[in-house]
Amino acid sequence: MLFPRAILFVISIACLAAALLWGKAAKRLYRALNRMKQGIHKANDEVLFLAQSNFEKDLHTTVLYLVFGLASLVTSFLPVASLQLPFLAVFVPIAYSFKNGTKFLNAAKITEQRSSIEKRAEEVLAQEELAPMQWSARLAPEDLPFFKEIEIGRVYQPGTGALGGDFYDIYQTSPTRLAVVIGDVTGHGVDPSITAFQAKYLLRIFLRQYRDPAQALEELNLAISDQTQNEELISMWVGVFDFQSQTLRFASAGHPVGWLWHDGEVMGLESTGPLLTLDPKGSYTSWEVETDPGDVLLLYTDGLSESRSGDSFYGEERIATFLRKDPGKDMQSLAEELLESATDFASKPLGDDVAILAIRRI
Repeated sequence: MLFPRAILFVISIACLAAALLWGKAAKRLYRALNRMKQGIHKANDEVLFLAQSNFEKDLHTTVLYLVFGLASLVTSFLPVASLQLPFLAVFVPIAYSFKNGTKFLNAAKITEQRSSIEKRAEEVLAQEELAPMQWSARLAPEDLPFFKEIEIGRVYQPGTGALGGDFYDIYQTSPTRLAVVIGDVTGHGVDPSITAFQAKYLLRIFLRQYRDPAQALEELNLAISDQTQNEELISMWVGVFDFQSQTLRFASAGHPVGWLWHDGEVMGLESTGPLLTLDPKGSYTSWEVETDPGDVLLLYTDGLSESRSGDSFYGEERIATFLRKDPGKDMQSLAEELLESATDFASKPLGDDVAILAIRRI
């Protein structure tokens, strides 16, 4: 069936318009290709090959539409017997396609490979961004277990790096005993985070085995010192609530003083031994204090107390004063507002990690 001449004329105009559009695209690609070849920093061979192939494919499409459009235009004015002759010109772009088909296919394969490599690279970058957050969630989890005997508030804010060495932990060691731990490994990056992870979970084993915080710290000190070779120092505060005897037994390895609001007063729970790994044979002492329902225990890492305004530190006494002002507020608000207070005090953004635990006996 032959198309009416009017339809062939319309087809020819449409093809010529398409040829014009593809021709403009090919012209731009040709300019880009020349810039790549003549630039100061020349593109590599693979990029040049892809650019050349893209230009030639657009040029091929331009020629195809141009030939088909001209053929349709000429045919619309020819006698019926000669209608098919102009379409023989279509064999020109067809021959071009056969000649360069392998080249176009190779370019398509390279593009597919590059897209696959770029996708894998994006996945790796996404994992690299996600991994520190997942690791930090192990060291200082946002979601802590529920314990009917206490109310918990916690804050963790990473410092200059996504990976830090601050950590905390709360877990039962028996039906009537609850361990509370906070610690800090010197430095930033992967190594301190790994050490913090080891210290956190080794302590769980030793604390269940020895029950006494000081003895658990001594065993942990020996174990960690063998692995770190004194390259990283660890401060750690360990306390065990005994709800049957109404006491809190604690030991501290060079950690900033903890504060306990009890009987209307704030008392300091200070260090009872050296930093972990400082002396593999270091000794630690446990102290025991009475606790009542309503008492508040406030623990933190040195990123809070050492936040600075000029030459002045926020300091431990400001932390004690903050607790003394309103020990009755809910624990999460207390922890968050304490961090906000230190942040407002500091003349620069806090560069160190900060971890805060606020715990009220119920």
